[in-house]
Formats: sequence, structure tokens, C-alpha cells
Amino acid sequence: MATVDITGEQFASTVEDNDIVLVDFWAEWCGPCKQFGPTYSAISEKHPDVVFSKVDTEAEQQLAAEAGITSIPTLMAFREKVLVFSQPGALNAQQLEQVVDAVKALDMEEVHAHVARSQAEAAAAASQQDGTQIPDA
Repeated sequence: MATVDITGEQFASTVEDNDIVLVDFWAEWCGPCKQFGPTYSAISEKHPDVVFSKVDTEAEQQLAAEAGITSIPTLMAFREKVLVFSQPGALNAQQLEQVVDAVKALDMEEVHAHVARSQAEAAAAASQQDGTQIPDA
């Protein structure tokens, strides 16, 4: 599968409607982005079960800001709607293959359980700060 350009309007549905989504945040003026582009495209052809998307950070500045992009290229990987990888910097073909293989190999039951625990801990911490937690009698 070739890479697909996505916009801020398409981002959420792309992540939600596909099992594995890689996102390359890039810009036309970025030298490392231009070097990474052909590698990203070539690896996309080897993995038709993965959506390889690209976000032009110049055209999609709000999306880049919402995603916390401070350096490009930045590669993000989502599996079952969960961000499981985010790293700035251009990868070579071997490194990108390793990321794809690692994302495919994840035990998603374990990942979802970890996310649920983290959310519960954050909610508990927030309720303690709010003073809404009932102290032990």
C-alpha cells in the first residue's frame, strides 16, 4: 500500500478505522524528512495491512500542535487506537521495519490493560487534588 496524505479532519477517523496506522509528520523544507520519505514509501509497499500516512506540518499546523510535534520528521504508530510509538528523527529501512514488526507483535490486551490502569491512577490523583476523595474514617 502506498502512503496516504491525511489532514486534521481525516486524522481521527484514520486512526479509529484501522488496526495499525503509522504517521509521518514532515515538511517540504526539511532535509531529513526528504531523506526519510523514500524509505517510508518503500516499507509501506511491504506491509499492505498497515496504513502508512503522512501529515504535512506546514499545511496542518493545528494537527501538528495538537500532536505535540516539536521536531520533524516525527514518526507515530497507533495500534487499536492507542499511541504505541512516537519518536522524532529519520529512521533507516532496518529501523523502520523493526518498528513495524514491534507494533504488529504487541500484546494489545496487555496494552489496553496498562492504559486502563494509567487512566484510573490519573483519575484517582485528580480526585485527591480536588479534595473530592472521602478520607478514611
